[in-house]
Amino acid sequence: MNDWNGAAGATPEEKISSAEAAHDELKEALAAAGVRLPSLSVDVVSYAGWASPALIELGCCNVATARALAAALRSGAGEGEG
Repeated sequence: MNDWNGAAGATPEEKISSAEAAHDELKEALAAAGVRLPSLSVDVVSYAGWASPALIELGCCNVATARALAAALRSGAGEGEG
């Protein structure tokens, strides 16, 4: 996992690389939880600014996907309990 967050001072190449890696990590984690966000993408407009990190666009999803995501988050939140 790449811990670098794409903060200020990064080169455009570093921002792109970090954002694409984060996108791929999130997509894989969601898939492992049985969730697919059809609009998941890297926000290419956010590459342009030097002062802020690149952004990941989560996009819209249908009701079933929203419920599946909520269930996956609840399940993951319960892992540390007990």
